[in-house]
Amino acid sequence: MKQILYVVGIGAEGGGTMTKQAQQTLSRCQLIVGYHVYVALIQKDFPDKMYFTSPMTQEKERVAYAIEQCQRGIATAIISSGDSGVYGMASLVYELAENTDISVEVISGVTACLSGGAVLGAPLSHDFAVISLSDLLTPWEVIEKRLRLAAEGDFVICIYNPSSKKRKEYLKKACDIVLKYQSPKTVCGIVKNIGRQGQISKILTLEQLKDTQADMFTTVFIGNRQTKIRKGKMVTPRGYVYE
Repeated sequence: MKQILYVVGIGAEGGGTMTKQAQQTLSRCQLIVGYHVYVALIQKDFPDKMYFTSPMTQEKERVAYAIEQCQRGIATAIISSGDSGVYGMASLVYELAENTDISVEVISGVTACLSGGAVLGAPLSHDFAVISLSDLLTPWEVIEKRLRLAAEGDFVICIYNPSSKKRKEYLKKACDIVLKYQSPKTVCGIVKNIGRQGQISKILTLEQLKDTQADMFTTVFIGNRQTKIRKGKMVTPRGYVYE
């Protein structure tokens, strides 16, 4: 029987942020493979499993190990936070498993733009773009172009990986690009540690966002020209006529 490698999105912090399908899939697996920070989020819920963890930047090694164990007949899942198809492991699994005899099944999860958007209100009710500021795999010139075009097109912009120790000024640089097309008073929001202990959220202007400190666990939302504050929340109207 052909073996299946499951690629599972665990939501913001596992537990209650996982879909029922994700929970059921992990319950059936013998081995769970993942970045050590994400494995720590779910280990208490699946204490009887075997685990294989590794640090950031060792994604290829994790996938190769998961494929190898799956080929040996071990029921295996490789996990990502949020959704595994959104800046997660799904595409890499498909690429590395292409010439193997295993099947790949992706189990969707709730990505940060959705879970973070719910914390802030309803910022993504109209067209939006999701852009990562990490230039580890994407050249900054490409990121810059995507930011410019999204801002010019008046998309709500959701930013992943806004800053890190090596990229402290990247969020400021992104805001400078957007400010060429959007008002300094544009409604924005940030959510840090979505669904986890120490969750923090804030609504602010684009001008204020420019000087805001963020990290890899922060998701940033930049509104469009219609985004407003309603009942203390960030809201982008869908366009319904109600007056």
